[in-house]
Amino acid sequence: MKKKKETEIFMRNFIFGVEDSLVSTVGLLSGIAVAGVTKTDIFLTGVVLVFVEAFSMGVGSFLSEDTTEDTKTKANIKMASIGGALIMFMSYICAGLIPLAPYLMFSTTEAFVISIAFSLVALFFLGAVSAYQYKRSMVKLGIRMLVMGGLAILVGIGVGNLVPLISIH
Repeated sequence: MKKKKETEIFMRNFIFGVEDSLVSTVGLLSGIAVAGVTKTDIFLTGVVLVFVEAFSMGVGSFLSEDTTEDTKTKANIKMASIGGALIMFMSYICAGLIPLAPYLMFSTTEAFVISIAFSLVALFFLGAVSAYQYKRSMVKLGIRMLVMGGLAILVGIGVGNLVPLISIH
């Protein structure tokens, strides 16, 4: 397989893993934080989410790459698919620590704000880095990534505020 194709697989998995982890994790943590869940439960939920989703995304990446590529170069594709899956797994875990870590160090109220702020900055940076890689506008893609992530945070906060109002017995 050509080195360029392998690099594309790795970059695609890295960008997707980091973006999805930041957005999913900060969205979930924000939603359950506004629902009044304890800091311990917020952290536990975040850790479970990060590891389950990292594994799921890694497996999904492997299966997707492995089944969609040409079978003529199956051995090379298999190795690139495994590499892409590992990149997805590791990028998801590492990025998930950005919104999760503040809940270890600060009160829930402080962690809520810091988690969102750090995640938005990381999303902007990810958008800018990916734009640089593909020779596009760093500011434009940075802002786009930040806005999309911000919308997911708002969804998490909205659901976290709404669901406790529904009495489930």
